[in-house]
Amino acid sequence: MATIREVAARARVSSATVSRVLNGDERVSAAYRERVLQAISELGYRPNRIARSLRRRKTDTIGVVVPDIENPHFTRAVRAIEDAAYRQGFRVVLCNTDETPEKQRAYLEVLAAEQVVGVILAPADPGDATISDLIDLGIPVVAFDRSVDDPRADAVFADNVHAARVAAEHLINGGCQSIGFVAGRVEIQTGADRLAGYREVMESHALPVAIAYGEFRLDAAYHATKRLLADHPALDCIIVANNLMAIGALRALREAGRRVPEDIAMVSIDDPPWADLVDPPLTTLGQPIQQMARSAFDLLIDRISHQRTQSRFVIFNFELRVRRSCGTVTAGIGPAAGAGLPSGSD
Repeated sequence: MATIREVAARARVSSATVSRVLNGDERVSAAYRERVLQAISELGYRPNRIARSLRRRKTDTIGVVVPDIENPHFTRAVRAIEDAAYRQGFRVVLCNTDETPEKQRAYLEVLAAEQVVGVILAPADPGDATISDLIDLGIPVVAFDRSVDDPRADAVFADNVHAARVAAEHLINGGCQSIGFVAGRVEIQTGADRLAGYREVMESHALPVAIAYGEFRLDAAYHATKRLLADHPALDCIIVANNLMAIGALRALREAGRRVPEDIAMVSIDDPPWADLVDPPLTTLGQPIQQMARSAFDLLIDRISHQRTQSRFVIFNFELRVRRSCGTVTAGIGPAAGAGLPSGSD
């Protein structure tokens, strides 16, 4: 591989001039720039990105921190962010926290030490002081899927309260009277909001609540669904608060001999790729994950390029995707207050 000295020799300029051209220094004359670029082309020179970062004390790397990379929701988001980042010349470092505040703090400290130019974070701990430390260091943070406590961070998330309301209202309108809810982790914004939406609708219709906690995990949801069925044998409908838990819930229903939708209707919040492949196909509330991920990346780039100093919140809506598992309405796809488009920002 050619070196920067060989490029300088071919172009008949100094190594410093070559470095200035590579860094976009406008003080280099057009004639010198053309000679350097021609030499780079002839020699097939490729800059050493790591060495350049060390010299400049700045990287072109973005940190992406998610709570569960096995969850298709976050897998798809990371892919969309990585694609957008690569197209604009950035590289992505991916960190998985397992919904653990300690791991989140450790990874954020590593990203700060590596001098990343920005972080997109789905927080396990929204009040983590390390988030504020990053912002104090000049590293912008965009919260994804959940907000953080520091008001200086941007945020992109979906209206989870409304999604749970739509799920419950859809089942009630179809004739359901006893609706159970497999909740996620209520100490996390997503879990708390979805549970709140379910409670609001049940209370507004004077219907009893039936809740078990699945921790946003497949196995935990399996056991939570078994508890729901044991404690509330008359359940005719069930709402599951995310896609991973839907798998556990379906397994528990099958073992209990409860057929979907003949014996019990089911709706899941989040729309995994396999939702229309199971039998019966699963009715879901889907998020526009790719749009949300691109929005988070765009907000981060605005901050990195100093185009904006005020924080922004962008809130997206879910889309009700009716399939046969709810057993109440002819299959089809209908909007849930906006059909997945941003409902607003500030």
